[in-house]
Amino acid sequence: MNARIDHLVIAADSLEQGAAWCAATFGVQPAGGGKHALMGTHNRVMAISSNSFPDCYLEVIAIDPDAPAPGRPRWFGLDHPGLRDALRDSPRLVHAVARTTKIEMLCQELANCALDPGELLTAQRDTAYGLLKWRITVRNDGRMESAGALPSLIEWQGEHPCAHLPRTDLSLRQLVLRGIPRQAFDVLQLPAVDTSPIDALRQAPLSATLESPRGRVVLDAWHTAP
Repeated sequence: MNARIDHLVIAADSLEQGAAWCAATFGVQPAGGGKHALMGTHNRVMAISSNSFPDCYLEVIAIDPDAPAPGRPRWFGLDHPGLRDALRDSPRLVHAVARTTKIEMLCQELANCALDPGELLTAQRDTAYGLLKWRITVRNDGRMESAGALPSLIEWQGEHPCAHLPRTDLSLRQLVLRGIPRQAFDVLQLPAVDTSPIDALRQAPLSATLESPRGRVVLDAWHTAP
């Protein structure tokens, strides 16, 4: 095992819209979160851990209207015009992030598979219990490799967010990644994750199944047009 799924990324037009969507979709609202000065974004988070996906959380992220523009494309494709239009209608699952303690090695091995995982950036955000610090892969164009199916890589420097997140009745049960080259999946060695090719009938680059107070919920990710 070289990496584990760390969190799911739900993009929203605003955090208020994202929280309301979570309440309507899952029966649970995110609470904790903060601001990302590096990218001009802010978030709310909540635990979705399960036996298959320990120390896992869901992140609702949006462009912070009070923050200055970052001077570069934001992470997770948040500046993509098509996604911006889609988010005005509803928040969307866009990505999954995988944590590792071997981030440089995995970046190099993914590059050897003719993939662009992005450059390593250092980020942080304040919380009520202290400063969270991490390194994360972000492409210079702001896009996500393999239409979002290839997880970004994160390496936490200190505590993990789940150490202080309250338990919820929401849990991640299955994650399917579509269209990732087999050799790339062999590099990551992600446990409990299924892979399949993208076909004409199902274009979503990833799908997540969660158990919630409102029952089983299946989310198909927004598909980034070429």
